[in-house]
Amino acid sequence: MGRFEGKVGVVTGAGKGIGEAYAKGLAAEGAAVVIAEIDVANGERVAKEVEQGGGTALFVQTDVASEESTLGLGEVVAERLGGCDLLVNNAAIYGGMRMDTFLTVSWDYYERFMNVNMNGALLVTRALWQQMAERGGGSIVNQSSSAAWMGGGFYGTAKLALHGITQSLARELGSRNIRVNAIAPGPTDTEATRETVPDVLLKKILQTMPLPRLGTVEDMVAATLFLLSDDASFITGHVLTVDGGQVMRP
Repeated sequence: MGRFEGKVGVVTGAGKGIGEAYAKGLAAEGAAVVIAEIDVANGERVAKEVEQGGGTALFVQTDVASEESTLGLGEVVAERLGGCDLLVNNAAIYGGMRMDTFLTVSWDYYERFMNVNMNGALLVTRALWQQMAERGGGSIVNQSSSAAWMGGGFYGTAKLALHGITQSLARELGSRNIRVNAIAPGPTDTEATRETVPDVLLKKILQTMPLPRLGTVEDMVAATLFLLSDDASFITGHVLTVDGGQVMRP
């Protein structure tokens, strides 16, 4: 039996990349997984692939920046699967994001960006935490980034704010037996990274790292499933950096 037999896990932004790997990793260890994804074609594809592999999956089209959409997600999870035990707030605007500055980015884009990358995790958590509490507790992992500590413009700021949300929610939900942590990947070998970060810049970044390679989705899945599992039952409010030593903090 896997670590998550009998559990229901929701993964946002699970239609591709690291989110897809999180969903499939949970399914491989016994969880029924909800693919909460705005992209219908990819969301349906991942759910189908999980089921073809012998798992249980449900696709729910979800815009994490919309309270109405996230509340709808919560309703479907309760009705179809009985409630949520595990949540990975992975959805974000990253692949193909605008490389702009605070001073020049259009305000409409900035607001949408922050609503997805920062507020999305809070909205989805608000939609699901009561189900977790009613089922005896649960575990949440928010997807951050090493960019949070690197003055990374509005992308890094959204991720840094996510650390504050993680710690505040850990305090608010601890009495309900719900743990809240975050994972902060460094440069990771995904289509989104290749699309967003020029090769010449990636090479320069790797040259500064103690472990000079790109992270893999498998690296991130292992860390995230650890935080979700009972192996981390006394860990909450923590940001686990998985970045090859790119950022070292005292």
